[in-house]
Amino acid sequence: MRPHSAYKQLQPLPQADCRALGVNGIPHFWNADPPLPAQRCRWGGVSALLLALLLLLLLFLLLLRLGPERSHGAGGDARACGASCQIVLVETIPEGMSFGAGSPPNPSTFSTWMQLLGSVRHSLDIASFYWTMTNADTGTAEPSAAQGEQILQELLRLPERGVAVRVAVSRPSAKAPLNDLLALEQSGAAVRTVDLPHLTGGVLHTKFWLVDGAHLYVGSANMDWRSLTQVKELGAAVYNCPCLAQDLGKIFEAYWALGVAGATIPVPWPANYSTAFNAETPLELRLNGTAAAVYFSSSPPPLCAAGRTADLSALLSVIDAAEAFVDVAVMSFLPTTEFSHPQRFWPAIDNGLRRAVVERRVRVRLLVGCWRHSQATMFPFLKSLAAIADNRTRYSMAVRLFMVPSSAAQALIPYARVNHNKYMVTEAAAYIGTSNWSGDYFTQTAGSALVINQTVSAAGTGTGTGTIREQLQAVFERDWSSQYSADIGDAERWQSHCGSR
Repeated sequence: MRPHSAYKQLQPLPQADCRALGVNGIPHFWNADPPLPAQRCRWGGVSALLLALLLLLLLFLLLLRLGPERSHGAGGDARACGASCQIVLVETIPEGMSFGAGSPPNPSTFSTWMQLLGSVRHSLDIASFYWTMTNADTGTAEPSAAQGEQILQELLRLPERGVAVRVAVSRPSAKAPLNDLLALEQSGAAVRTVDLPHLTGGVLHTKFWLVDGAHLYVGSANMDWRSLTQVKELGAAVYNCPCLAQDLGKIFEAYWALGVAGATIPVPWPANYSTAFNAETPLELRLNGTAAAVYFSSSPPPLCAAGRTADLSALLSVIDAAEAFVDVAVMSFLPTTEFSHPQRFWPAIDNGLRRAVVERRVRVRLLVGCWRHSQATMFPFLKSLAAIADNRTRYSMAVRLFMVPSSAAQALIPYARVNHNKYMVTEAAAYIGTSNWSGDYFTQTAGSALVINQTVSAAGTGTGTGTIREQLQAVFERDWSSQYSADIGDAERWQSHCGSR
């Protein structure tokens, strides 16, 4: 597929709609007057000087007043933006699974995407790994593909409504279906394939939507009908939050710039791709009325413009800041690379978890996906982590495997029936990402994560749902104690379900 654009040179970003407050320069406050007699000229000069000094003093006071807002860059007035920001957790619970009464009532991925499609007025940007939204794409005749097919049809109608649709997708492999991408192009959408195998040796694995520069979705769900009905997914939708959406938009623009023929990764990135929001200076706002400090991280490091926290650094900072507990739910966990040959030892995250347990006595729980495509090399490492727990040392480390049940028919659906979540929650923070936890995803593959620091409880605010961090913790507790999880030491329960057979 030919990418859209004849431009090979990286172009600066357009100015964001929500501009930083402040003054870009000192205006001319007066024009030159006709010559005056000498005396009047002296008094006129003094008067003009006093007036100029007064105006400069007023300008200085104005800049002091607007200082905090100006520091937020293209996100604009963060306090005004943050007053309207709403966030919800979004899940796909595979057909045939049930958690019973009292389960967290999170909206589905399908209903959330439909809501975003119904509300879009001007623009929709989607960053995606691949597209398989129909039965034709997967060679199946599965009734549950109807939800994906409906999403695709709604997307194809958007250009007719005057909506500018842009799709950045990883360069398809030779066997990848192209039907959806071709249909999008024919509908009037702009599609660019990002050749990350050439640029970084990885793929574009991130998954997020941006709507009208004000709303967004980020999470584990691919543009795949199975992500709506057959794979367990988790993400977050944020509404009416332009300062946050426009910052994520800078990551999309980086992908978009790299989707032209002959593109190379700039060193450094142009200034307009930079951000003021990161682990050191997060965006401070209110989510659902509760104070939060938020930023987006990105991987791999070469794709991070100035100010952007690399995803691995963000993940490790959340672990290192934990004082009570770290709960992780991820499809795969390996202290190695997965896709490089030969595989290399890569213990960055593994060491971070062990350090938290040993040095700070933090309780760590790791819930890992278990399905037919699980790598056999993963399980010895997971057992090694679980072995840290000991009655004499009192180290608190537990590992469980999550298995999505399948009927005979569901078992025939390719690459389905797995817990695809990629999140972490501590007593202070929520981390919702798009990457599995092994080396390649952080060193070569493009991914992103939403990091939310929220230490205040929502109890007593009248919401009845808790903060987004508390909601994420409730999801983890539900899954951890459910009938679908098994301790890593209980091999009889999981061994026949995990790995190729």
